[in-house]
Amino acid sequence: MRAARIDANQTEIVAALRDIPRVTVFPTSAIGNGFPDIVVGYLGRNFLFEIKDGSKPPSAQKLTEKEQMFHDTWAGDVRVITCIDDALDAMRVRYGDAK
Repeated sequence: MRAARIDANQTEIVAALRDIPRVTVFPTSAIGNGFPDIVVGYLGRNFLFEIKDGSKPPSAQKLTEKEQMFHDTWAGDVRVITCIDDALDAMRVRYGDAK
């Protein structure tokens, strides 16, 4: 079994989310099989985020076959993000609103 690869920006995004009051983050990239990279909890809601490196060309940001299958079959909300602002937009949160 090989170690899960994480995008270069995952550590930065996780740290920024953890700095927001009432936000919890659980890295899940090691689960594999297309499961998203992090699960974020905020105000009683859960967010599943697949993190892609926005500095890479679009072809390198594509979902893997397993990731695409997960996104296509998951009955809940799952999103691809490339930066903290993408996560905040998905959560409809701004730094000032989260305090």
